[in-house]
Amino acid sequence: MTVTVITGAASGMGRLSVERLGGTTKDHLVAGDLEAPQIEGTVGVACDISDPAGVAGLVERVRELGSFRALVHAAGVSPTMADARRVLEVDLMGTALLLDSFEALVEPGTAAVCFSSSSAYQVALRGVDAELQKLVSEPRAPGFLDVAAERFDDSGMAYAWAKRGVIAVAARAAVAWGRRGGRVNSLAPGLIDTPMGRQEAEQQPIMKVMLEKTPLGRLGRSEEVAAVVAFLISEDAAFISGIDVLVDGGMLQGLIEAFS
Repeated sequence: MTVTVITGAASGMGRLSVERLGGTTKDHLVAGDLEAPQIEGTVGVACDISDPAGVAGLVERVRELGSFRALVHAAGVSPTMADARRVLEVDLMGTALLLDSFEALVEPGTAAVCFSSSSAYQVALRGVDAELQKLVSEPRAPGFLDVAAERFDDSGMAYAWAKRGVIAVAARAAVAWGRRGGRVNSLAPGLIDTPMGRQEAEQQPIMKVMLEKTPLGRLGRSEEVAAVVAFLISEDAAFISGIDVLVDGGMLQGLIEAFS
């Protein structure tokens, strides 16, 4: 039996990914979150993705259930949920830990999708700081968290750069997984109507401006993101690896034109 893992499965885009995949695959679905989700048709697993022991337990559970087919990594924390250090630890270091830990289970046809964010592009609208880009591209380096937490003392900036790091880490993992016949991509949602997104919007007025500059003139829906996830881990995307897919309704381009 093949196995698909979805992290951040309890709510939002992770939960909608579970629902979408539950209707399109015969895989065992392993639903992971800080507390084991109770979702019909899934195996719920409690896992803090920033904890090596927790991730090792998740990997072992997959090994017990069958052949590893896919990883959908939607778990993370937003700027209003944690300080900069925790954002970096969960969103970036946790992603690198997951991809490294699951590499040994990769078989021909295995695929992963890691959630980045459109904020990774917005923070670079005026150019990319090469030193910071190098820093976030190597989150497994000794002392990374101390150095990065000092550089990004604001949780919003830490989030944006952590997501830039996710894009880089996923692209690098595409090379390592590719040697075993697997694929890795990342996916950058824009403004999506989720509980986390609504919480951010309440505390960050800039998000209203971002919505006004979105050419499609509305928030995205979790099921729209889940549809892209389903495609990226499917055989239809068998030759797509090492890229980031922006799902933002044109928002980034709207911002570029508005502020250029």
